[in-house]
Amino acid sequence: MSSTPHLPPVAAIAQKTVVDMLTLGKRIDDRGLHDFREMKLEIGLIERACGSALINLGKTKVMVGVKVEAGEPFPDTPDEGVLSVNAELVPLASPSFEPGPPNENAIELARVVDRGIRESKAINLKELCIQPRKKVFVVFVDVYVLDHDGNLIDASSIASLAALLSAKMNEYEVQNGEVVYRAELKNLPIQNHPVAVTLAKIGKSLVVDPSLDEEQVMSARLTVISDKDGRICAMQKGGAEALTIEEVKQGVAIALSKGSEIRSRIIEAAQT
Repeated sequence: MSSTPHLPPVAAIAQKTVVDMLTLGKRIDDRGLHDFREMKLEIGLIERACGSALINLGKTKVMVGVKVEAGEPFPDTPDEGVLSVNAELVPLASPSFEPGPPNENAIELARVVDRGIRESKAINLKELCIQPRKKVFVVFVDVYVLDHDGNLIDASSIASLAALLSAKMNEYEVQNGEVVYRAELKNLPIQNHPVAVTLAKIGKSLVVDPSLDEEQVMSARLTVISDKDGRICAMQKGGAEALTIEEVKQGVAIALSKGSEIRSRIIEAAQT
């Protein structure tokens, strides 16, 4: 069986061009195989949000807003706050995005971002407990894809971490069972910094931060999310083809190295 996905003629020609260039160690946008596109990160653009960030990763643009509100805990974690991640593929971002309920791509995007934050314990949820079994803070992370030119997972992961690092919440006290907010602000209890790095398999090559043109001809996708200590906290496999053990090992090594670089840039941006 051929390892090349079945593609229409135009896409097959495009794939051959991409693959031929990769055999020479080149990409269609002149990047190295393990290079991210130019990244621009802006913090605090949504005035009424507790925290927000806008990322331009090449031509991909994603906005993330964070909101913190009082709510009820889950029954199995009565003394912990709640994390809720949602993703919206705004129709103006791509001809392939349609209005309506979240489709499987939006659901996958939200789940991967959620998993990285949750499994790395990026937020100390116990510090968000107001009254065990009764009232906790809920952290809403809303991801809006504004322009789709590939690698939505990494762009959303980066912007989500930046928004959380910059997020503020009101000091509070409980009076007669009700939460009374004070004017003073404090940082969200962030204790880890998960970063996703996605690689696409095209031909026999693994490339970092695939553009939309590269995603359309890739045979497999691997996302590795690592924390501040270089530990893997989540992984996601996409695409129709399998990856060998050696490819996974190679992908993990690349992702850990690039994740460290990206993490430093996010922290620097959030502190300015």
